[in-house]
Amino acid sequence: MIIDVHTHAFPEKIADVALRVLKSKSHTIAFTDGTLNGLISSMKKSGVNYSFVQPVATAAHQVITINNTAIEINNHANLTGVFSFGGMHPDFDNYYSELERIKKSGLKGIKLHPVYQGVSIDDDRYIKILDRAAELDLMILIHAGWDIGFPESQNAMPEKIARALKLVKPQKIILAHMGGWLRWNEAAEILHDSGAYFDTAFSFGEITPDDDFYKYFKTMPKLPDREKFLTLLKNYGLDRVIFGTDSPWASQADGVNFIKSLGLAKNEEDMIFSENLKNLLDLKI
Repeated sequence: MIIDVHTHAFPEKIADVALRVLKSKSHTIAFTDGTLNGLISSMKKSGVNYSFVQPVATAAHQVITINNTAIEINNHANLTGVFSFGGMHPDFDNYYSELERIKKSGLKGIKLHPVYQGVSIDDDRYIKILDRAAELDLMILIHAGWDIGFPESQNAMPEKIARALKLVKPQKIILAHMGGWLRWNEAAEILHDSGAYFDTAFSFGEITPDDDFYKYFKTMPKLPDREKFLTLLKNYGLDRVIFGTDSPWASQADGVNFIKSLGLAKNEEDMIFSENLKNLLDLKI
């Protein structure tokens, strides 16, 4: 079984606009059309059995709508193979009751993106959310490190994540991008004993740029190669790493093939592809 914990999909009516805006910031190629059907098609081609959509609330007023959509996605997961986390924003006033609604609805967790949300992860507004989510036993997936669309933001650096986790000590945290995109050395040093889990999204292979990429970026960011990735696996431990791709910004098929190319034992591949997440979220699939 293969589960992709870190994907994105947008409602049909806004998918085209959302994808164009995000592509204009990152200057990279998308591998699907950004819709739920596009994700499902990608899953079928790549051999991914289940995916989790990770919605990002870029403004507080989006939270309720995003969570309503997430609940609807989950209601059809037995047919589509697609689940969704909920979303939360640090400026959403009713976070306490909304997180309870997320829990009661059956959603397994929430996604936080300090870069897109414009707030440092160790800010008190996030600490309150982390604390309440931990109290409800909700999984929390946090963007970690730089973001190619906002190269100036330091809101999710490993040292800030470590500070937040020391304040709250939540038991169910997944740090995206192997703990810190383009900050893998610092993440490995600072976060290896944090108790967090780490998803593999956008943390291997090569970035696929658009035609304007080098008008905005002087050099191509270097993602971990096979040896570097194996070093990160050893540092964190195979039982703390969870498969994710960041689709549509990376190919699910390429992600599956990369993990299979590492030379791991079958049971070790299974841990990354599905077992770690199934145990963490008590998934009965």
